[in-house]
Amino acid sequence: MIDPALLALFISSFVTLFVVVDPPGCVPIFSSLTSGTSAGHRRTMALRSTLIASGVLVAFALGGQSFLTALGISLAAFKIAGGVMVFLIAIDMVFEKRTERRENRAEELKSAAAAAAKPLEAEDIAVFPMAIPMLAGPGSIAAVMLLAARSNGSAELAVVLAALVAVLLLTLLCLLAAGPLMRLMGAKFEGALTRLLGVVLGALAAQFIVDGIKTSFGL
Repeated sequence: MIDPALLALFISSFVTLFVVVDPPGCVPIFSSLTSGTSAGHRRTMALRSTLIASGVLVAFALGGQSFLTALGISLAAFKIAGGVMVFLIAIDMVFEKRTERRENRAEELKSAAAAAAKPLEAEDIAVFPMAIPMLAGPGSIAAVMLLAARSNGSAELAVVLAALVAVLLLTLLCLLAAGPLMRLMGAKFEGALTRLLGVVLGALAAQFIVDGIKTSFGL
């Protein structure tokens, strides 16, 4: 029988990471960056960007707390700071500023490639901007470190990592199916989904801040 507490942790971790990584929001950016390239190139970029982001996020999940300790930063302080950062991302999602910045970055990269007279086929977008910062950005790094830090024991940490793997696998599927998904979602549906997820993320960020304050004052 599945432990209800571990199941609740998995659901909470999955929702948090899904909202922060935002697989549906990455689809139009990936589609724009790889437009005009071959199907093989798009598959390679999707796989490489997801694998690189996975490595970065798993490394911070496993070693993030030790890194904070080495810097003399308390877990409570990181929870508050991370919560504030995630909350700012949530505000951007609600007002669609995050998507706008991502699209502007994608257009800048395409313009730079055109100015250099280089075909998009030759452009490797796996590391930047897809893996970092679009998939493994400051918000997702902070979120995975917070979730790992809140885990009590190896079982809970394993659940958090399982949720992370599930989100990244879903992200990979979204990137691989970027073309059909773009036709299916449409701009209006994507905007509505982004705003809804932003509200959920805002509530989760507030909980991180409350937990940090409680820890700080021993409540």
